[in-house]
Amino acid sequence: MGGTRFIVAGNFIDGSSAEVRRNVFLEVTDTIISAIGPAADLPRHDGAAIDDFSHCTIVPALVDCSVSLTQSPSVDQRVRLAVAEAGLAEKVAMVERHIRYCHAHGVLGVAASDDPAGLVARHQEGMAQGSIIDIRSSGPLCRNSQDCPDSNPAGGDFLKLGYSANIEDEEAPYLRLTPEELDRILRRRGPKKAVVVANGRQQVAEALGAGCDAIEQGYGMGEDNLRKMAEKGVLWIPSVLRARNGLDGASSGGEVCCRFSTRYVAPGKPVPGAEAFWKEMLAAQLTQLRLARKLGVTTAVGTGAGSAGILHGESMVEEMKMFIKAGYSRAETIRCAAANGAGFFGLEKLGMLTVGRKATFLIARGTVQQLPRKLSYLEGIYVDGAPSSAYRKNPVRTG
Repeated sequence: MGGTRFIVAGNFIDGSSAEVRRNVFLEVTDTIISAIGPAADLPRHDGAAIDDFSHCTIVPALVDCSVSLTQSPSVDQRVRLAVAEAGLAEKVAMVERHIRYCHAHGVLGVAASDDPAGLVARHQEGMAQGSIIDIRSSGPLCRNSQDCPDSNPAGGDFLKLGYSANIEDEEAPYLRLTPEELDRILRRRGPKKAVVVANGRQQVAEALGAGCDAIEQGYGMGEDNLRKMAEKGVLWIPSVLRARNGLDGASSGGEVCCRFSTRYVAPGKPVPGAEAFWKEMLAAQLTQLRLARKLGVTTAVGTGAGSAGILHGESMVEEMKMFIKAGYSRAETIRCAAANGAGFFGLEKLGMLTVGRKATFLIARGTVQQLPRKLSYLEGIYVDGAPSSAYRKNPVRTG
């Protein structure tokens, strides 16, 4: 992109947790934000393009810190089994479809894991012009010493270890890492950052003691662990939507596919005590998130997309709603959903919208108070200062 473009916004959230700015212009020169100021002071340059979004809110592009692009989020076990048994071409097509879903909902950066076949790498290698979203991949999820050798694990941009099962999984069908194995792997991981899925006081404490860089989920970890995370600068990805999903399924007597615009409840028998369990889990995780904000723990949004009932892209808004329910302001929530994840995973083109950074952002019609709901149907997406060629506000359906 050459020349200069001006973008006018009725509301502007830069992703730093700063107060919302009203009636702002952005000057973009050669893909970079070169100036930000009041719309009333908009410079007059003959021939310069001016894009008027005075009826809209501009926010940074979103980053989902917990995604599996290689898994179907269907609640139908037959569908999930069919995906596991599908051929390579079908699996690669599914990965590309999930990437498009992310992009369509403004999720332009993801931290992807659980990819033992290297499908994400295949996708990236096959894209001559690069993917429409920025991807950091851990490669296979490390659940035990066989998955993750003691030496520096090969491949992947970061290391992800399943020290606990996902909170919705009653029992893990595989062996778990011992504390000694966890410690040994993290000591020998080299320069890679390590994200550890851990739940409960003891397992989170062991992960922190071993030197992890981020805790994912962290259900029931308690105040002491939160204080340690604040002191050590360890990122927390709370994945609250997993508990909300569990509660929705339990209260309906079946499983829930979180296509939030048209909720679908699959038939199933209610599990005794499940509704009370998930109600308690959800309340406790929201309480921890509220405390994390008070203690200064750095938090980031990660949905767990690809797990049953958690859709790629679309679930991001629902996870953000959980942050707001826990007491985060909208500006703080946007930072957790954009800059914190981008900074942790090294997504240089994403993050805060300040002078000198790439002009990549989302445009949502309406007011700040309508966020994050309005992010589900974006007015537009700008990449490097120009409208995204991959985004269609009203996509054309083909047979």
